Amino acid sequence: QVRLLESGGGSVQSGGSLRLSCAHSGGYGYSGYCVAWFRQAPGKKREGVGIINKDTDKDSTIGLADSVKGRFSISQDNAKNIVYLQMNSLKPEDTAMYYCATVPIADDPCSGLLHLDFLFNDWGQGTQVTVSS
Repeated sequence: QVRLLESGGGSVQSGGSLRLSCAHSGGYGYSGYCVAWFRQAPGKKREGVGIINKDTDKDSTIGLADSVKGRFSISQDNAKNIVYLQMNSLKPEDTAMYYCATVPIADDPCSGLLHLDFLFNDWGQGTQVTVSS
């Protein structure tokens, strides 16, 4: 089991920036895992935003949703076990609750799992992002 705690959400104006943090601890035995950011706006389906492998030595690929490419980036501090979602040029349509989640992974790249939220085992409580026009 992986424990997750998100932080960094808030309210910003259109064009502004926020950096979300996901502190993760625990694990799945001998398996590595992917850490992903999802978001869900009221009345909308949950959407994968970005994903990264906890062990970049095994898999250095990063996945980002088309809707955020060029504006968002995902990175991590391995020493602190924190995954970041840097969000720039925010738009009102980015308004949502943002969650981080994890899924065990063996040899496949994490990037292929970005849109398969049903596979993810553990979820954080979420952090709200509100972008005003």
